Amino acid sequence: MSVLVAHDAPDQAAGGTTPSSQVAGWSPRGRSPLLWAGLQRILAEADAAAPRVLDCGGGSGSLAVPLATQGAMVTVVDVSIDALATLMRRAAEAGVPDRITAVQGEAESLAELVPADAFDLVLAHDVLEDVQNSVLVVRQIATVLRPGGVLSVVVANPVAGVLARVLTGDVAGALAVFSRPAQHAYSVGALADQCLAAGLRVESIEGLGVFTDLVPGIELERPGVIAVLSQLESAVAGQPPYRDIASRLHVQARRPAAG
Repeated sequence: MSVLVAHDAPDQAAGGTTPSSQVAGWSPRGRSPLLWAGLQRILAEADAAAPRVLDCGGGSGSLAVPLATQGAMVTVVDVSIDALATLMRRAAEAGVPDRITAVQGEAESLAELVPADAFDLVLAHDVLEDVQNSVLVVRQIATVLRPGGVLSVVVANPVAGVLARVLTGDVAGALAVFSRPAQHAYSVGALADQCLAAGLRVESIEGLGVFTDLVPGIELERPGVIAVLSQLESAVAGQPPYRDIASRLHVQARRPAAG
């Protein structure tokens, strides 16, 4: 996971404090700034004063709460009642409980849990690898997107798992990871094909964390290194072959507008 993130703690400003969600360049803890910036662009383009967002498997709200503080109306679907309870507590602490709806259920039952043609943005981050029928989930997501709405998918990149082990000298481990059968191991092509099969138009495919996990920790402590590394990540995120070795893959796919 990328270390290029800002923290949740409020930033001090003259005359008081400014919520982190209002500071330029801020992104939720543990989330790639590149990913966060992409979501901001989608919501800025949405033709709505309060864009509607669905977060599949959004758990305790690491993205839902920040998005709600920026004006979105967010529905979170998750199987864990405990995670949803944490989500609502965080929403209350952030002053946005009226902007978040928690729904307990599985992603495979999405069409039964939320209305069709309703959302400007649907998030399926680190979800598809864990469901029984990812093809069904993507198809259901396509039906709950409004025409013109965007799906944001993030999955782990199996190529990065093999490469990481080789670079640490664990060649046997790399071979084991490469050889291990996986029900949902996504390549760039497989991920794009699944979106296309659901009737979505793929608009971008980026790599999140192309180089960050490869940089020795001691190097990250040098002044200016993180800023330069952030620039490098942004520059290569959409460029193969760099994109194709990133730790995670991010696809944005749009439901075609009606007519």
